[in-house]
Amino acid sequence: MKSKFVYFFSKRLSEGSKEMKNLLGGKGSGLAEMASIGLPVPAGFTITTEVCALFYKNNRRYPAGLEKEVDENMRKLEKEVGKKFGDADDPLLVSVRSGAPLSMPGMMETILNLGLNDRSVAGLAKKTGNRRFALDAYRRFIMMYGSTAKGIDREEFNRKFEALKNQRTRTRLNLEAHIKVNDTDVDEGELEQLVAEFKAVYKDHIGKDFPQDPKEQLWGSVDAVFGSWMAEKAVTYRRVEKIQGVIGTAVNIQQMVFGNMGPKSGTGVCFTRDPNSGENIFYGDYLVNAQGEDVVAGIRTPIKLSEFEKADPRSYQQLVDVRRILEGHFKDMQDLEFTVEEGRLYMLQCRTGKRSPGASFRIAVDMVEERLIRREEAVLRIKDKDIEGIFYPIIDPDQKEEMKKNFLVAGIDAVPGAATGKVVFNAKDAEAAAARDEKVILVRKETSPEDVGGMHAAQGILTATGGKTSHAAVVARGWGKCCIVGCEKLNINYEKEELSVGDIVVKKGEEITLNGSTGLVYRGAMRLIKPEPPASFKTLMGWADGIRAIKVRTNADTPYDARKAVELGAEGIGLCRTEHMFFDTEERRLAIQEMIVADTLEGRVDALNKLLPFQKEDFKGIFKAMDGLPVTIRLIDPPLHEFVPHTEEKQRKLAQDIGVPYEKIRYRVEQLHEANPMLGHRGCRLCITYPEILDMQVRAIIEAACECAAAGTHVYPEIMIPLTIDKKELQILALRTRRVADEIILSKNATLKYLVGTMIEVPRAALLADQIAEVAEFFSFGTNDLTQMTMGISRDDAGKFLPDYVDEKKAGVFADDPFQSLDQAGVGMLVRMGIEKGRQTKPGLKIGICGEHGGEAKSVEFCCRVGMNYVSCSPFRVPIARLAAAQAEIKKASQEKASAQPKKKAVKKAKAVKKPAPPKKKAAPARKGKAAKKIAKKTPAKKIVKAIRKQAPGKRKIVRGKKAK
Repeated sequence: MKSKFVYFFSKRLSEGSKEMKNLLGGKGSGLAEMASIGLPVPAGFTITTEVCALFYKNNRRYPAGLEKEVDENMRKLEKEVGKKFGDADDPLLVSVRSGAPLSMPGMMETILNLGLNDRSVAGLAKKTGNRRFALDAYRRFIMMYGSTAKGIDREEFNRKFEALKNQRTRTRLNLEAHIKVNDTDVDEGELEQLVAEFKAVYKDHIGKDFPQDPKEQLWGSVDAVFGSWMAEKAVTYRRVEKIQGVIGTAVNIQQMVFGNMGPKSGTGVCFTRDPNSGENIFYGDYLVNAQGEDVVAGIRTPIKLSEFEKADPRSYQQLVDVRRILEGHFKDMQDLEFTVEEGRLYMLQCRTGKRSPGASFRIAVDMVEERLIRREEAVLRIKDKDIEGIFYPIIDPDQKEEMKKNFLVAGIDAVPGAATGKVVFNAKDAEAAAARDEKVILVRKETSPEDVGGMHAAQGILTATGGKTSHAAVVARGWGKCCIVGCEKLNINYEKEELSVGDIVVKKGEEITLNGSTGLVYRGAMRLIKPEPPASFKTLMGWADGIRAIKVRTNADTPYDARKAVELGAEGIGLCRTEHMFFDTEERRLAIQEMIVADTLEGRVDALNKLLPFQKEDFKGIFKAMDGLPVTIRLIDPPLHEFVPHTEEKQRKLAQDIGVPYEKIRYRVEQLHEANPMLGHRGCRLCITYPEILDMQVRAIIEAACECAAAGTHVYPEIMIPLTIDKKELQILALRTRRVADEIILSKNATLKYLVGTMIEVPRAALLADQIAEVAEFFSFGTNDLTQMTMGISRDDAGKFLPDYVDEKKAGVFADDPFQSLDQAGVGMLVRMGIEKGRQTKPGLKIGICGEHGGEAKSVEFCCRVGMNYVSCSPFRVPIARLAAAQAEIKKASQEKASAQPKKKAVKKAKAVKKPAPPKKKAAPARKGKAAKKIAKKTPAKKIVKAIRKQAPGKRKIVRGKKAK
């Protein structure tokens, strides 16, 4: 069957509908839908998104038959409006506008007033009796076509316009220099001069006259719209907004209506509810005597809708009616564009309106209470970014000029929100400043575990290297701390304690502001505001918790993190990283370093005994915070070289602090060096070599648990052994863990249930999961390392090339960064296999995930699908995981319902075939009077009509119940 590339819409014929958004784009499907329900929509037609895909697939050539279809639909449009495209006396003018399936405001192109030329502009002036209007439309068209279709810098046109306004219009009106000259002040004669100047600009840049053939104009504009799909700003927007699986934009060609015909005309943009607060009030702007681009460009201050009501009550009331109809029809807040031409309202666009995070929750909850949508639909409408935006502080948007003036550098937006503070360049200074209640931003070339204390103390973190899954990003995300990484233009000089970007220098102690939501850095302290979660947030998240099946835990290393996570809805801890506790104080750091340097078992045990009380107190704090909830504690994981100093100065200081020769420290540090530490002596391998580390950590966990239980706290510890690759390896460590734990429980005469399990983070462990499950009481998939080892990509170095793998304009190998969204095809296959094999051995095996993927929506949905018991993520991502888990259940139920429908139909059909046909009855005599009343009481409407027809002429009155119809 031949493909259809063009769909027509008008009040008489609408070939599209709102269900065809992927094919017709958001704008095209919205126009078709509005036309089909009788709203005042100028007629037109839409070239589909499939044409855009073919345009790029065929090296920017259109598919055969497209031009013919466009010509046919243009003739339909001419017939509909009674005008001819290209006619000199009464021309049909059109707009050419983009329209992707998902909203991308301002990212692609629009051209208005297409079809005007030197002859038709005179015809339009004569037909309307308004030469100024005709010339204004022509100058707009030349500028839009020149800048959009031909790539002329729009400023070239703007400079000409400003010069004319200041030289001629200002003089004519005798306006003082400080008074702004508006576009509407320019008169007919001045516009005529401007049109000539604009055409000259066009010829200077293109080398030929402005095109006079409307068909050439049309195809040049269509080319421009399709070309804008792969423009850098559009590609960047799709990447930032994570828009995937969209094949292209549609092109909408529509009859022009004019808001620039005078004081009774205008154009506006409105929302059916307040997009900032979500309040159910009509919200928008209207600009008198203007076209659509003027509202967006802000060339004049628009009036509010309340003022529009006073100025044109009839058009305003029509708009209010449209608002009610469209919100009821689409059952969501709508973003509307409209034009009033000489007192007559026309609708130019309707789409689901973008809204603030707080408004997203309020609108969803309100619409459930208004019975427009169901709870499940409300839950599906919330996005992970909505939740992030609820909790993170933001830069007060009223400071646009200050932000523009103080912009410093751009990097990668690793953790959203905003932070301001004095610049410091090391963790020690950050901690010292925090102790003085000073707000600081920690600036590093890159961060390491040694910086954890300073990172926690700082308001925000800024690094010159790294990506969204680098150390800085992962740790900061866990704390909900604003973080920008990968600022390649940032030069950091630790010796001078200063950073520079070009000629701009910022020294230690000077203030900067980070916008983690955009990756932008500013000099000085911008004013921050912290949005308060609306009551609707709690309401909707309660609905989500009632729907989801999977549990949501958190990754937390301190009692503070644990308490915060519980506030955010965590149902336990899925990952407590014990090594982070070693850096909290100088005393702890010295103890772990002393243990590493010791060359005898006795020396190591003595050092570990110094750590034991610290670890025990940490665990007691966490158990109390998680009273009644499970706590999974991972034994030491990083290689030992991460805990020792690497500069001579710091090594000499350590030697002095612990009373050993400097040479011994230097030798031990060199000995610990590994070519590939990620695959080196770390995780459970450390406990095989140094079992005394395991003994100390298990002792701290179990003693803390017993003491908490004795004090009335409900404790459920789960001890997790990391980096397992073999059943025997796990067996050795699990037996030692249980021996240490059971001795303590027995000695304290306590009753304590605990579990011993392992992380599945090495591919071999997933492949041998059935054997490992013979020993483990639970699995937790560490998908950060599992992704690295499966894909052979280091997450700390991937920032150098991985963006090319995700960029659709470059390699486009992956749809998402695999360290942010789980690689379901590859890594996911190992996860699925590990679960299936593990439960073959132990059907009731508890299984979760504790990598960064546990807080990413698509990854959580995958975890639900493969049958995990829980996901675990950073505290501030717990609500995101709760939401994603609920959305997964809703989608699953919807899919099951959809798949059941064909089966029901098939069963019904089969029964109908088997059922013998009833014997034919003789036709019943026509009923009258009371007989007809009985039929009416028992029979539905269609049968009532039949009953009416059976009555004799003159007796066609039928009664439903007691009321005659």
